[in-house]
Amino acid sequence: MAKPVVAVVMGSKSDLPILQGAFKVFDSFGVAFTARVLSAHRTPAEATAFAASAEAAGIKAIICAAGMAAHLGGVIAAHTTLPVIGIPVASEPFNGLDALLAMVQMPPGVPVATVTAGKAGGKNAALYAISILALSDPVLAEKLKEFRRKQAEQVLEADAELQDELESR
Repeated sequence: MAKPVVAVVMGSKSDLPILQGAFKVFDSFGVAFTARVLSAHRTPAEATAFAASAEAAGIKAIICAAGMAAHLGGVIAAHTTLPVIGIPVASEPFNGLDALLAMVQMPPGVPVATVTAGKAGGKNAALYAISILALSDPVLAEKLKEFRRKQAEQVLEADAELQDELESR
């Protein structure tokens, strides 16, 4: 089994459904990953130790999914120079707005890239991590280009079908 190059960290196991899309993307690209449940507030020592040791473990990017105050990405980013990608998770009472605002208001010098909230966020975070990895991996870069080509083909096929439907009216 390949050594993980991406770490996916969730603040709670209840965030797992959002991250399933990321896992599928990594599997389809052949990117090895690891996943952890660590909390910025409930397991701060473990979260910071994980972040501090991630680079030595061969991790090249970290994805953090968190809701509410969403400090997980910031805490992880504060303890590593690896790129950190945040996924805002919807939760009560603000339906994810609180998590989004927490992530996009990181202080200067400790960035957390932020992607789409919810299930689309898992997929986008994985694709963003892959684009980072592709900078130094030509095979992965070609897979990403092929993914984008296929994605464009699907949209154009849908457009052609729509045009045919409209013409046959």
